[in-house]
Amino acid sequence: MLMRTDPFRELDRLAQQMMGPATWPRPSAMTMDAYREGDEYVVAFDLPGVSKDAIEIDVEHNMLTVKAERRPVAKADDVQMELSERPLGVFSRQVVLADTLDTEHIEADYDAGVLTLRIPIAERAKRRRISVGAGSGREEISG
Repeated sequence: MLMRTDPFRELDRLAQQMMGPATWPRPSAMTMDAYREGDEYVVAFDLPGVSKDAIEIDVEHNMLTVKAERRPVAKADDVQMELSERPLGVFSRQVVLADTLDTEHIEADYDAGVLTLRIPIAERAKRRRISVGAGSGREEISG
């Protein structure tokens, strides 16, 4: 139901491990899980430390785009930063959704740093049973 749109994600992850922690101009990737639960698809994005107001979710045709921004925490004038490993900046992830998903009824919930989207499966894509009728009384004509 979901199609990967970033074939170089694993390469980016390896490069990030080698180059050290992310910074504002080079934020880390937004990680996600996707799975089917009953009659809906669930997509969960890890966004720890991101304010609910800093999350944007858009759907255009079958392209789902999630953007979020983690801003620096305001510090008093007498605070001196000793270590900063938490990535800051704008995070973005695009996912191509299958035509079998109902993008008109997506529900979003944000709790404990996890953005969860629930996307129902369209009625036309759900499993249904086709009944078989009795014979139609057709006759074979031979000549």
